[in-house]
Parts: sequence; C-alpha cells; structure tokens
Amino acid sequence: MELITQLLIAAMAAGTPLLFATLGGILVERSGIIQLGTEGLMLMGAVTAAMTFLATASLPLTVLMVLLVTGLMGAFHAFLTVTLRANQIVSGLAMTLFGAGLSAYLGKKITGIPLQGAVPKIDLGWLDPVPILGPVLGHLDVFTWASLVLVVLMTLYLYHTSWGLHLRAVGDNPATADVMGIRVQVFRYGCVILGSMLMGLGGANLLMVFSPTWIEGMTAGRGWIAIALIIFARWNPLYALAAAYFFGLLDSLGFRLQLAGSPIPPYFLKMIPYLLTIAVLIFVGWRTKHKLSGSPMALGVPYIREQRF
Repeated sequence: MELITQLLIAAMAAGTPLLFATLGGILVERSGIIQLGTEGLMLMGAVTAAMTFLATASLPLTVLMVLLVTGLMGAFHAFLTVTLRANQIVSGLAMTLFGAGLSAYLGKKITGIPLQGAVPKIDLGWLDPVPILGPVLGHLDVFTWASLVLVVLMTLYLYHTSWGLHLRAVGDNPATADVMGIRVQVFRYGCVILGSMLMGLGGANLLMVFSPTWIEGMTAGRGWIAIALIIFARWNPLYALAAAYFFGLLDSLGFRLQLAGSPIPPYFLKMIPYLLTIAVLIFVGWRTKHKLSGSPMALGVPYIREQRF
C-alpha cells in the first residue's frame, strides 16, 4: 500500500509539467494551429521562473512573468501562422530552437542555484485517514491543484459551452465558422497565446516543484512528449490527465528502479518512458486506423477568408 501511494505521488509530481504542456497544446490545436514549439516554451518558462524568483522571491510575480514571456512568444507564433500564414511546422521548430538557445544563454549565471520553498503546499490533513487517496491528495502543491482545476474547466469549456462549440468549429471548418459570424482569427490568436502560456507554466512547474534548480536543457525532451500526448489523449483534456500521469509514473518508476540497485544501466531506465510512449502511440494508431483520429479537421491548414474546404 505504501509503495502504491509513493508511486502515485511521484507520478503526479512528474506528470504535472506534462499536463500543463499537453493542455496548452490541446487548446492551440483545437483552433487548427500546430504548435511544435512546446520544448522551447517550457525552457523559457523554466528559466524565466528561475530568474524572477531568485530576484524577487515572489511566486505571484514569477508566474506573471512566465505568462508574459511565453504569451509574447505565442503571440509571435500566432502572427506568423495566422496573419502571415507561414508554415506552422517551421515556425514551431524555430520557436523550439530559439527557446532552447535563449534559455541556455540567460540561465548561465543561475545554473545550479536552488530555489528553496518556491511553491507552497495546500495541507488537507483531514484526508490523511483515507487509504491511498488521503496521502496523495492531502499535501499537493498549488501548481498541481491548479492543473487539476484547469482540466475540469477546459472540459466544461470545450464540451458544455457555446464558446467551446465555436472553438471546435474553428478547428474543424473555419470557413463555415466564419460564415456563421465566428471570428476565426480572434479565436486562433487567443488559443495560441493562452496555450503557449500553459506550456510556459509547465516549464515553470518543472523547475519550481519537480527539480528546483535551473539546468540547461532541463526539459530533456518533455516538450516533444507533450506533443505526442496530445495525440494519445485524442485532444481531450480528461484523457490528457491520464496520459500525463501515465508518463509520470513511468518516469518515476525508472528512477525507483535505479535506487533499488537494478542491474539495468541507468541510460536504459531513462529511455523506458519514451519507448513505452512510442509503443502506446503505435498501438493506439493501429487500433484506430479505420476510425477518425479525433484531431481537428483543419489542423495545420492556413485559413484564407472566402476559402472553402
């Protein structure tokens, strides 16, 4: 029982940064825009959080700066892809390279400096007597609770509001949505900016909760995993929750095998989450090869007004 509780706690800690990034990706891609800059946005979110918190020791100001920086990056991506109709894949890859390079440069002076007590925990001690769930949910940090609330809010927004219906219409058929009076460009700009902010929060969470010391390239490919998890989750926030925690469980499991003295080389243990994620994607793709993928039908297609699909 104790082992299960510890694994669940570790899975949530490792999976929450991915959950933020995956939810951001779902929001962006639901509008019909591809965002492959997740890795760069997470790195910029992490280095911005480290620099701001070390300078101010203020969590609200740190979060605000992360949202501002990554929001501006998202706005630039939206300008290129929505207004200028540039290639969305190239723009996203450029953002990843830019974010990786700039974060490495900005983080040189703060590498290895720990962030002590950056994120407070919400103590719900009255849950402790409940088996498994009590110890897991009773002492979560603010970021984790925020991600769980965000899953609920995004689910309600996408599937139970007229605004969510408009967003799905923009992602599936922007021409029809435009005819119905929905402002396609406004929806796409808003979703790209907000989604990029969530990706930046994923990087900030990775730094401030999971690994509270800035290290160059500390995301270690998590941005690319988040992109894969969007497909795995079929663009659904609830499925994204399960997918992110599944990867977090695999990540923490490999670490615990190392601590237990496993004879398997550590490099292979670190590969387990990535290999199994690829295997799951292959399995899901094979099972759904004759079904709709669940992706927005106009994903990656620039919209030109008066164009009909």
